Amino acid sequence: MNAGFWTGKRVLVTGHTGFKGGWLVAWLRHLGAEVAGLALPPATTPNLFDLAHTERDIVSVFADIRDPAAIQAAFDRFQPEIVFHMAAQAIVRASYEDPVGTYATNVMGTVHVFEAVRNSGVRVLVNVTSDKCYNNKEWVWGYRETDPLGGKDPYSNSKACAELVTQAYRSSFFSGTSQIGLASVRAGNVIGGGDWAQDRLIPDVIAAIRSRQPVPVRNPEAVRPWQHVLEPLSGYLLLAEHLWRDPAAFSSEWNFGPDADSVRTVRWLVDRLAVLWGVPPQQMAQPGQHPHEARLLSLDSSKARAHLGWAPRWGLDRAASAVVEWYKAFEQRAAIRPVMVDQIDAFMNTKRS
Repeated sequence: MNAGFWTGKRVLVTGHTGFKGGWLVAWLRHLGAEVAGLALPPATTPNLFDLAHTERDIVSVFADIRDPAAIQAAFDRFQPEIVFHMAAQAIVRASYEDPVGTYATNVMGTVHVFEAVRNSGVRVLVNVTSDKCYNNKEWVWGYRETDPLGGKDPYSNSKACAELVTQAYRSSFFSGTSQIGLASVRAGNVIGGGDWAQDRLIPDVIAAIRSRQPVPVRNPEAVRPWQHVLEPLSGYLLLAEHLWRDPAAFSSEWNFGPDADSVRTVRWLVDRLAVLWGVPPQQMAQPGQHPHEARLLSLDSSKARAHLGWAPRWGLDRAASAVVEWYKAFEQRAAIRPVMVDQIDAFMNTKRS
């Protein structure tokens, strides 16, 4: 990554009030970019947006990506050069409860953002989808960008639909002489400080550990490609630089997943977080019927390694340590933005694997 590239770049992040969006905004500001954000207000209390004082040094717009007029107004106001589209309904279980809202946000919301890009001076658009966009057959090997799309639940399927929308817009409007670089990115299960979303493992684990209660786990033997949130974000930033310089060569789909030794069970991660916190591991199965969730999923990131020079920097144990460091700082009422910047610097100074 060329840190100097980002100095003064006008960057719009949709979903900036969320977990991944909050970390991306902090990193972009640390690199000297001018940043705007467009999203719904934070959905939880506490939340990373407030704790990191994200609104202090960016243009922050609260709007729904299902409202095309609001999106266009934000683009007209800020005139971004680079857009990271991260706003989404991102919870699998919530998609069973509200499939219509999930598709409206994740599919038509993406269309609205793409239309605003068509009517502006944007040069680079990175659409963040999900590793769950694949037709998951629960293979033991990782999925490649050329594998079929699918999704058995509304969330996963909506992300596959968003991938198809990306392909259609790239072929119809963003190729040839348009000079707009459009790529979609798929990451693994990200972990990190500041995640309080409902039905997410890390906030459930941290809350249970802090209260000295057993950790409720739905599928302890489910296998996931765990990675610290900074891992895929580093890929998104690196990809955006390449799209700026050569949109035709890099406008495609990209996986940013961890190394094989970070593909672990839920049980392993829960136990490791407890040990790092300094308490005995305690798990309990969550009773009741649960909607379908895949038991095995991993990504093949060979393409990013070969063509972008990207590779993971932190193994899962280092990532888990960073999670514990962050939440302990929060528990001690430390200023959160410096903690994030310190972890970003530590990550950037770690050699790639």
